Amino acid sequence: MDTTERFSDRVEDYVKYRPGYPNEMIPFLHDAIGLMPTWTVADVGSGTGLFSRLFLDYGNRVFGVEPNAAMRFAGSEYLREYGRFHAVGGTAEATTLKERTVNLVAAGQAFHWFDAPAARTEFQRILVPGGFVALVWNDRKIDATPFLEEYEALLFSDGIDYAAVNHRNIDAAQLGAFFGTEPFAAQEFSNQQVFDWDGLYGRAMSSSYIPGPGHERHGAFSRKLRDLFDRHAQNGHVAFEYDTRLYYGRLT
Repeated sequence: MDTTERFSDRVEDYVKYRPGYPNEMIPFLHDAIGLMPTWTVADVGSGTGLFSRLFLDYGNRVFGVEPNAAMRFAGSEYLREYGRFHAVGGTAEATTLKERTVNLVAAGQAFHWFDAPAARTEFQRILVPGGFVALVWNDRKIDATPFLEEYEALLFSDGIDYAAVNHRNIDAAQLGAFFGTEPFAAQEFSNQQVFDWDGLYGRAMSSSYIPGPGHERHGAFSRKLRDLFDRHAQNGHVAFEYDTRLYYGRLT
């Protein structure tokens, strides 16, 4: 499947159940790279607008570059109150934005889908001289609790292509090659989601590597997920804990 279309049938669950990003990231970026409300931000792979909202609340003008039409529409709806948000049908490799018009290129939960060399060239084209790139992932902890350990095992055993598309496949060497000769920096934040059964099911279905309704393995996956929930829920809830990892720097 074209990677830009992987989430076309996951949009509703993505909107409802994907985690946002820690608010502390904005003051951190202010201190670390000089982020100001006057900056123009390109949120590349903006999806349903979760990352864009942080910058919009800070005062930035944001171009949400999203190739998937259903996701782009959902993002426009989610952010319709913000006059400074502009949805753009483009890709990381061809944003359609004008040359040297962006102070910061941001990508939340998206960089692992990019053609990194082509995206690097495109980001260099649209960034103003001295502009920055910030790559962010909500990295679900896989061994913090017995529930999270078993959930991770379930993704490997009953997911579709989890091992192949896992964002953890992006390592320091790949990030170093992307940023270039000037060292990039990293920062970590804590994040969490708490789910009842409906929330856990929706969170799972928001992931493209999970067999969704209509898939031959959906029933088996759902039964195992329900068993996992029933064994680990406390007061009817389970928790996803995340390390939100931020990588930032200039492209050289």
